[in-house]
Amino acid sequence: MQNQSNNIPSGNVQNSISSNEALFLLNRDVSANQLQTYRSNNEPILMTSLSGMPIGDKVYSLTAGSRGPILLQDTCLLDELGQFNEEKTPERCSYAKGSGAFGFFQCTTDIGSTITRAHFLDTRNKQTPIAMRFSRFRSELGSSDTIRDVRGMAIKFYTDCGNFDLICNHLPVFFIRDPILYPSLVHSQKRNPVTNLFDYDAYWDFLTLRPETTHCLILLYSHRGIPNGYRYMNGYSVNTYKFISRDDEISYVRFHVKSNQGISSIDPTKALVLAGLDSDYATRDLYNTICIDKELPSWTVCIQQMNEQEMKNSLFDPFDTTKIWPKTYYQLIALGTIILNRLPTNHFSEIEQLAFSPANLVPGIELSLDKMLQARVFAYSDAQRYRLGKNYAQLPVNRPLNPMANNCRNGYMCLNNQNGAPNYFPNSFHGATTSYRFKESIYSVEGNVARYECSNDNDEFSQAKTFYRQILSPDERINLARNLAKSLTLTQQFICKRALENFSNVDQDLVNDIQHFLNLQRPTTMEDSNIQTDLERKI
Repeated sequence: MQNQSNNIPSGNVQNSISSNEALFLLNRDVSANQLQTYRSNNEPILMTSLSGMPIGDKVYSLTAGSRGPILLQDTCLLDELGQFNEEKTPERCSYAKGSGAFGFFQCTTDIGSTITRAHFLDTRNKQTPIAMRFSRFRSELGSSDTIRDVRGMAIKFYTDCGNFDLICNHLPVFFIRDPILYPSLVHSQKRNPVTNLFDYDAYWDFLTLRPETTHCLILLYSHRGIPNGYRYMNGYSVNTYKFISRDDEISYVRFHVKSNQGISSIDPTKALVLAGLDSDYATRDLYNTICIDKELPSWTVCIQQMNEQEMKNSLFDPFDTTKIWPKTYYQLIALGTIILNRLPTNHFSEIEQLAFSPANLVPGIELSLDKMLQARVFAYSDAQRYRLGKNYAQLPVNRPLNPMANNCRNGYMCLNNQNGAPNYFPNSFHGATTSYRFKESIYSVEGNVARYECSNDNDEFSQAKTFYRQILSPDERINLARNLAKSLTLTQQFICKRALENFSNVDQDLVNDIQHFLNLQRPTTMEDSNIQTDLERKI
């Protein structure tokens, strides 16, 4: 049989390169050499159609004569256009732009075996494959990596008892605690549906009408608001989970994923410059670091733990996502280390199609009474069904390591119909069965059905006050005020006034500093409208 590679057109470039070209490639960014790396490691192959038929010409459409009409029988052209039309899946409503990589989690302690049944936490040095995706909360595909925003950090643990998805943010609290407000929160931070532009009125109007957002706002507009890439930021579950031990003892935990590279942030002026020069700054940094394989990025997975009695006696609501658990009372317990050591072979198939949901739990880890977590169980899975189809869990990157056995069949893009097993339960034909060992824990619920405030206290400001007064340095407080003023100056006066009223509950000095910077930046008359802001002068 004739070797098909002999028929490859001579237009393909040879792998050999000159010394000057080699020097040029050596001095280039690693990610910029991806195509050259592929060329160096692969031989040309013959192009085929979707069905595998070899293609003789992919430059010219099939026409009746040199100036005649295109023919409908040109299946090569029809496939090219039809496939192109459907290359993209719907963009995520939030956390749209993302980057990611693969690696492993290594358990570094035996303490997990005493507090949870989860197998991947029960033995020291046990390794579990993981996938990790980083993103920005209000990002769009193509947006900049260096905009002030909440970053997402989602981790999929491929355990021997199914996938566990741990979905974190880079700040330890969130804006809201009742999920019914989530769509409005996202709408207020996305483009105005009329102007198709970001609307500072909508952004600040919603946030200032909900005082519980103050804690997250103080963190976001501090130096923590613009991490220096994904490697230099922590992840926090924000949500509270329930651990079940082998003795059926219940405890409540929050996860912390601490960067072993340390925490580093970008100066707002530099971040704005980078947004114009390199909008993929964080994506590029992650890719190059893993590609070079010199200092692989790693994180330490920790938990804060609270027993049932502590939960009941807590002075704050432990399920409130706008509040932290003070480390003075609930110290960090290290469980293991995450190391990223592999880049995706294709971004779309392994990162864009990487689907997370808090519904993906494993025995020993359950949902708590955290209302945001409970709502996310539906919202995330439903979003993936919309984006990727009902069989998204069968895609290789989402498939668990252990065999899937259930009654789900058919539908678009079904890859596994489970080899003729019965698709109903119970059955008498050796179909999938259940085990009492994996039943959920039992707990009681009582109360009148009503729409309750999510928190059992009315304290919206004390933790923000502690962060401002005890954590931030004097210079960091000034920068916080400056950052807030730069954003508030773009909204209307009555909204700005409401924001200052909220911040006055944190500290009057903060309000005074914000007002100072507002006076410097906001024109007082129409004639002053050409006044440059401090940021513009710096640039």
